[in-house]
Amino acid sequence: MYKLVILIEPQVDILAFEKVWPEFLRRAEKMPGLIRESTSHVDRLLHGKYHISMMHELYFESLEAANAAIASPEGQEAGKVLQIITAGKVTLLFAEHQEDELNNIQQHQNQEKEDAQNADGEA
Repeated sequence: MYKLVILIEPQVDILAFEKVWPEFLRRAEKMPGLIRESTSHVDRLLHGKYHISMMHELYFESLEAANAAIASPEGQEAGKVLQIITAGKVTLLFAEHQEDELNNIQQHQNQEKEDAQNADGEA
């Protein structure tokens, strides 16, 4: 799975930004191949120099699907709106997305421990 990650820097007029943000969403949500999306409002910077106020992620089945979506008329329109409402204070990234459930990770860890114990018992 691939996602388009949109990092939005703090805006000068946050109220104006929030008023127009739904227009971007309406356009972005029409992009072909979009599977899901998520928005995160950043409330504090823990470490580093890069300040962002919001992160929006658009998920696609593949890199090819993500590329086709942003090249589509709907993607182009969403991009124009995004540039206007952020005054260019935005960074776009493609990222391969992988996730796992914690209980699955723990099961693998437990299996590795059992395998190691069995190997020690056979030696």
